[in-house]
Amino acid sequence: MEHLTFEFGPFPDRPRPAASVIVGVVGSGNLEALCESVPLGGKLRVEVSSSVRGFASTWEAVLGDFADRVRMPDLRVTINDAGATPAVVGLRLAQAAAELGVA
Repeated sequence: MEHLTFEFGPFPDRPRPAASVIVGVVGSGNLEALCESVPLGGKLRVEVSSSVRGFASTWEAVLGDFADRVRMPDLRVTINDAGATPAVVGLRLAQAAAELGVA
């Protein structure tokens, strides 16, 4: 199991989601993502636990794109990954952003 943490921002203050959101399911080739509003000094933090090792640079690129799109301060995203491709990661994060109303 590999554990990675990435931080992006800080981003300008804006209204934050009141509720947490969880999307996806941990299963072969998929992931679950939990998004919650927490005080992070305006940053967006992503914590990844993945069953696949050695893809930190790929994670950073995909998550950086997500952070640039949503620009949400004080958002923690916790990802439990079971070998999802970058396309699936992007899909799940887009789904979470839509449910949070920040897409």
